Amino acid sequence: MTAQNNNSGKTLEAMKNFAEQYAKRTGTYFCSDLSVTAVVIEGLARHKDELGSPLCPCRHYEDKEAEVKDSFWNCPCVPMRERNECHCMLFLPSENDFAGDKQNISLEYLHEVKNSMA
Repeated sequence: MTAQNNNSGKTLEAMKNFAEQYAKRTGTYFCSDLSVTAVVIEGLARHKDELGSPLCPCRHYEDKEAEVKDSFWNCPCVPMRERNECHCMLFLPSENDFAGDKQNISLEYLHEVKNSMA
């Protein structure tokens, strides 16, 4: 395992822990399709490794480094912090049609989804 892969694994676990804690703190839930949650968490971890910040992975950016500095789309993004609106469907209020009943996701499942995308 390379240092980058090891770092990515640690970052993936850190983003998992962040997502779980943030969902509990905000009373939101992960998507009923946990593969959506896994892909978003993996994208946040990848951006954290590549850019130093968990930039929203569900948007297109002309200049990711500039977006990181602006911090508007760093997770949790401004729309989530201000209005509980998560474009990525990572943090959903219980009344959202796509909300599941989980605020936890296993690290094993995250790795399984990540490996299936490789």
